[in-house]
Amino acid sequence: MNVRESFDTASTTDREKAGADLGEPIAIAGLDTDIVRDDPRGIALALAAYGLWGIVPIYWRLLSKVPAFEITVHRVLWCALFVLALSLARGRWRQLAAMARNLPLLGTLALTSVLISVNWTIYIYCVATHQLVESSLGYYINPLVSIVLGVTLFGERLSRLRLVAVLLATGAVAVQAVELGHLPWIAPALALSFGFYGYFRKKADVDALDGLTVETWILFPLTFGLVLYWGVSGSGAFPSAGFTADALLILGGPITALPLAMFAAGAQRIRLSTLGFLQYFSPTITLALAVFGFGETFSRTDAITFGLVWAALLLVALESRLPRKAAP
Repeated sequence: MNVRESFDTASTTDREKAGADLGEPIAIAGLDTDIVRDDPRGIALALAAYGLWGIVPIYWRLLSKVPAFEITVHRVLWCALFVLALSLARGRWRQLAAMARNLPLLGTLALTSVLISVNWTIYIYCVATHQLVESSLGYYINPLVSIVLGVTLFGERLSRLRLVAVLLATGAVAVQAVELGHLPWIAPALALSFGFYGYFRKKADVDALDGLTVETWILFPLTFGLVLYWGVSGSGAFPSAGFTADALLILGGPITALPLAMFAAGAQRIRLSTLGFLQYFSPTITLALAVFGFGETFSRTDAITFGLVWAALLLVALESRLPRKAAP
């Protein structure tokens, strides 16, 4: 099954409920809840996407000599070209044209493009500075941030169990702050930037790859101009004397977009509860990779911090299993 076939098997309404990543774990809201049984192909596609997001630090580590911001610029540039070709191959040019004429939608996607670029830059900075343990903590916290955003921005009700979960996550950040002597910024910044990204993408309500196409093309003039300036002035990493670094920067585009396509195709075939469980596959892989692959330290404070967050996530999972009271 190719990418186009995987998208065409579901309705446009279902597809347009998917949020966009962009390289890291992704939150989904509003998917079809009428799915009774998970399609094994859907589980395989979702696991493959989360698995790729979990091990992608290995790829960015190959570009460790390139500044994080410059990698993000190239990532947006080459992703824009790749997803445009992919969208045209899917026959989505009418949808893209309609989105381009919708000024309020363009404003929202301009904001989300900045938010996801900030998220990408921080994440790549974590890879370059050997702080993947803290980045994985940020993506564990992200669902709890989404709960807070749901309460404050969507007016959702906060149950007692979820309140305890949020307090546990807050305690985790407090433990790190006491240990470091200052407020930790990486994990909260990753969680907040991606949380707000998910909030505004939910408001935009567009197809995952269509949204990513518009987001990256909104930034395309800036990214193209920066890459051109760096290339002419000789101050950038591209073009380089060797082929390897250039190829790695260019392939960063497909590596950003393909897991998203796999994820969106998988999400259409499985239940939301299954998808919610699978989302922790990615930060778990990243955490294991950081500690056992890259030799990062997992201290006693880290154990306490992650323990509090895992306990919070367990409470949220437990609540989803409890019978709900019938609405009056």
